[in-house]
Amino acid sequence: MTIDTETCKHQPVYFGVVNINIDERTIGSVDVWRCGVCKKRFCEEKQLGIEELADLVGMPKIDPDAKWAVTVCKLQQGKYKWKLVKLKENGEIKHECLDEKIVPLTVKDYQVEDDKHWSFLIDDNVNKAVEI
Repeated sequence: MTIDTETCKHQPVYFGVVNINIDERTIGSVDVWRCGVCKKRFCEEKQLGIEELADLVGMPKIDPDAKWAVTVCKLQQGKYKWKLVKLKENGEIKHECLDEKIVPLTVKDYQVEDDKHWSFLIDDNVNKAVEI
């Protein structure tokens, strides 16, 4: 029996965490929740030291053809700007870069292809620490 994730009355349970580290020091994390019925995953960004709420609060929706990922801006030396995003297999996402300038980033095979930015998939790193 297949459950339609779009009509499921989700029952999210805590699934795990991805810690974001610099020099083995945790600077943030992504909490991962999974519906006990349809197994769809939901993510919540937690940036340490940042008091305002994340853009996505609660159990945000994600398209069936997208995956949760984190993008990292290499231009932010000392700041290490990272963000929870939804990546499709191929396409483009908008990224807020230096001086709050919005730049397009090309995505191929669920990975950001850019020499100043990189990304990793949440599904590949649940209950792990990722060094940025």
